[in-house]
Amino acid sequence: MKHYDIIICGAGIIGLTIARELVARKRGNILIIDKEPYPGKHASGRNSGVLHAGIYYDPGTLKARMCFEGNMLMRQYCKDRKLPLFESGKVIVARDASELPTLFELERRATANGGTVEIIDEQQLSELEPNAKTAGKALHSPYTAVVDPKAVLASLINDLEQSGAVTFDFGNAFVKAGRNFITTKKGDLGYGLFINAAGAYSDTVAHSFGAGMTYRLIPFKGIYKTLKRPAADLIRSSIYPVPNIRNPFLGIHFTRSVHGEVYLGPTAIPAFGRENYGILKGMDPEAFVILWRDALMFLNNRKFRGVALEEPKKYLFASFFRDARKLVKDLRPEDVEDSPKAGIRPQLVNMETHELVMDFLVERVGRSVHVLNSISPAFTSSMSFAAMVADQYVPK
Repeated sequence: MKHYDIIICGAGIIGLTIARELVARKRGNILIIDKEPYPGKHASGRNSGVLHAGIYYDPGTLKARMCFEGNMLMRQYCKDRKLPLFESGKVIVARDASELPTLFELERRATANGGTVEIIDEQQLSELEPNAKTAGKALHSPYTAVVDPKAVLASLINDLEQSGAVTFDFGNAFVKAGRNFITTKKGDLGYGLFINAAGAYSDTVAHSFGAGMTYRLIPFKGIYKTLKRPAADLIRSSIYPVPNIRNPFLGIHFTRSVHGEVYLGPTAIPAFGRENYGILKGMDPEAFVILWRDALMFLNNRKFRGVALEEPKKYLFASFFRDARKLVKDLRPEDVEDSPKAGIRPQLVNMETHELVMDFLVERVGRSVHVLNSISPAFTSSMSFAAMVADQYVPK
């Protein structure tokens, strides 16, 4: 049985940045396993690429502490490696006057979290985003940026391979935990420390170690559409709505990518599988278990019930378009077209309290560390988050 100082399960952004941090600290030989044949097949390669700027998160939470710092670190990494980086900024608009108190709360949170934002009026908004509309005031975030997630992942893998300290084993799935070894599809592997960065499957991996037993992941599907030109030319950066800050979802928004496309989305539709990217595609036997969890949440959690009742309507174009239309002055149905882009957000739920877990969550059991809720802004926060994991969970 081969033995490694550290085995990391998952070659997404969290697994790769943790490995990068451990290499910098010379923590021994590292193996990264992933069930897919290449990195970024799921959440890390399917996200919008937006580097958030610490606006939405309660001060004192891990998200609040790490988002803005992670933004700066990722931004600098892209500059150093000459990777695509669009320093776009972002505006958050109020759809009606009732959302203005939340807009000011976002300003307070962003400032407390170390970010730089500014409340602007309609004239200032029109200078930044001529087609955006708001109810009197908007919030401008100059440090929001956009990257190419797949380019970042490829660069990190190259860095790790060049280090000589990291080995990759793609197409090798975790099966179960043993005593200081794991069983994989290709056989048993020994370790000094096991790090679970398995994304949408992190709960099932953790349970094999006896970690995170009260938690389960419930998948939410994000579907997108794109803007045709010339409508797309009217969107300069990103236009977001004021979100419901009691939920972890930000609502349908406009994002100009590093390559010039303008995306609308994503939705937050309860999904029937951890890889359920289509209407039926990606459903598996676990769909019935997921439906049961959804039913329990529907009965016991009012916030989830609201999402479950509203979001599936956005499969219908009219509902999706109606949400997008509220953010801009001019948008016609013929400006919008379908996109193959889709993602799954694996949202952690405490099944004892039936509450959505709003912050990142890490648990350590014996010689294993489990990243259990690596949801947005995990990509943005990843380099800061990796340093925290190395500091607090990896033995010196």
